[in-house]
Amino acid sequence: MRILFLSPRQCWPALSGAKLREYHLARALSRWAELTYVYFADAGDPPLTAADLRFDARVIGVPKPHVYGPWKLVQGLASRWPLPVVNYTSPRMIEALSRLDHPFDLVHLDSIHMIRYVETMGNPRVIYNWHNIESEAMRRYAESTPSLARSVYAKLTAGKWERLERQILRDAFGHIVCSERERQQLSSIAPSARIKVIENGVDCANLAGLNTGSDRKRIVFVGKMDYYPNIEAIIGFANTTWPLVREKVKGTTLSIVGASPTAAVQALAGIPGVEVTGTVPDVRPYYREALAAVVPLRTGGGTRLKILEAMAAGVPVVSSALGAEGLAVTPGSDILISDPDDHAGWVRNLSELAQSEVRRTELVEKARQLVQTRYDWNTLGQSLIDTYKGWLG
Repeated sequence: MRILFLSPRQCWPALSGAKLREYHLARALSRWAELTYVYFADAGDPPLTAADLRFDARVIGVPKPHVYGPWKLVQGLASRWPLPVVNYTSPRMIEALSRLDHPFDLVHLDSIHMIRYVETMGNPRVIYNWHNIESEAMRRYAESTPSLARSVYAKLTAGKWERLERQILRDAFGHIVCSERERQQLSSIAPSARIKVIENGVDCANLAGLNTGSDRKRIVFVGKMDYYPNIEAIIGFANTTWPLVREKVKGTTLSIVGASPTAAVQALAGIPGVEVTGTVPDVRPYYREALAAVVPLRTGGGTRLKILEAMAAGVPVVSSALGAEGLAVTPGSDILISDPDDHAGWVRNLSELAQSEVRRTELVEKARQLVQTRYDWNTLGQSLIDTYKGWLG
């Protein structure tokens, strides 16, 4: 069995939810098949090797193209391709793919962004990994942004995404999605399409037994900090909700933990009690000292690995309903839910966790049981292998 795994990103080091999902899916497939992993390399990083990835694969890196240049912006507006697809269209990638030994039994495209390379590979069996539904995420952005120009752009791009999504649902060999909600949504568009839920997961063993001490002074927000939904969420929370939380829950620090913080995110460090870490070598020390993890998202799509990660680490999670979307959680039992604009609700939930060790323990134990039984990457990886085997007959 020969599989080409084609990605718009460099999955290691796994500093974002998308990279984590990609890494663990590729690692699972390498246990079953002869895997060729072709990816766009981050600028300045040395080429990845199989030793870096810690799984067996042929690894080929292609320099990531420059994105959002003037000509690409024009193409994104004037052509049928959404701008993110234009951004990831590269002659060097076409050249690299042309040098591979074809055919492959399967081509796993780890994003719809890479669709333009399908035509360069003849007529392969292509499976798309949907990290989210791009048109849905773009429409949500259009509804939330205060900028009229960005809203118009987002609506235009969402329409292009919808047309492209319908095309690949019709033409592709199969699709994997992150949640049952997304499977139902895509199946309503293309009832005959092969669509399988492979949920986002977590490495439970790597995070077990972390949050067992009593010195819990952090409220953590973890995520890639140049990703718009994360930026929007934490700026709103830090400026409006956090001062109220800090007044009620004395001695706590809001730790914003994640790579590539924008200038607007870095500026939040000027708010009393807020720290912005940037890239950290290991997130586990922050979970070890965490009272809770907060996920006050307003936009975006897919399912959030940051929630599963916190649960596996034994850290209670307070999230918006959209932040927990697609996860098989039970509000009030294994997670607490607050509306992003219900500032009193966030204060109430976080105060309860600070004041009641019994309540906190109940929430943590049920959340940990959930991730261990349903969301461990070893289980999900085997499900992916079984799915591909079944589709190949």
